[in-house]
Amino acid sequence: MFIKIRRDTLIILLLAFMLIFSGRVMTYMSYASSTDVGNQGVEISGVIVHGNDIVPLDSIKASLSNVGFRSGSYIQGDTLVTTKRMVPLNEALANAQQAVMETTIPGTTITPISAASVQLNNQTGVLTVNIVESFSNIHIEGQGINGTY
Repeated sequence: MFIKIRRDTLIILLLAFMLIFSGRVMTYMSYASSTDVGNQGVEISGVIVHGNDIVPLDSIKASLSNVGFRSGSYIQGDTLVTTKRMVPLNEALANAQQAVMETTIPGTTITPISAASVQLNNQTGVLTVNIVESFSNIHIEGQGINGTY
């Protein structure tokens, strides 16, 4: 009923177990001893967009990403910290609102967004954007049809 294992096979198995176990212990120890884990603040976890019918969601999210509200950015106090710079939070929200207002329909210069509201939840890192699109007063440039229609 006993399984016959040669002595050299048993030694190899024990060495493999010890290597795996020591690797796990070293990984845990390096994580537990790091001081950098809790200093970043609240990470930007997502973007919720309400009210867009014509302008695609990807275009709006790209505009917000260009302003600094992207993965990897985080809120520390009243400052938005990105990979490139640190911006006061109220200025970043104003820039985001302006960027959303200037978002165009892809392939055109038409900007149908007439009003936008940008709010950020400081506890969860969720950015909420409310949009009002209006085609009653659109400014078009280029293609020989310059003007407001």
